[in-house]
Amino acid sequence: MEICSYIGNAVRGRRKLLKIDQKTLAELAGVGVNVITRIERGESNTSLKVLVKVLDTLGLDIRIMTKGGER
Repeated sequence: MEICSYIGNAVRGRRKLLKIDQKTLAELAGVGVNVITRIERGESNTSLKVLVKVLDTLGLDIRIMTKGGER
């Protein structure tokens, strides 16, 4: 699986586990809802800084990018 798809699935899964919608996640992370949508679809070419903000908001470690960093 492509890394963007893997990260997108992890973000979507954690968001759903936390029972928050994309708009709420975007507000908590300080990014636009379109950014969350693109990340979850695996379409994002977002900056590392923005990705880290989203992952931190969800309690996911940046090591998720290596398929081994869920807390």
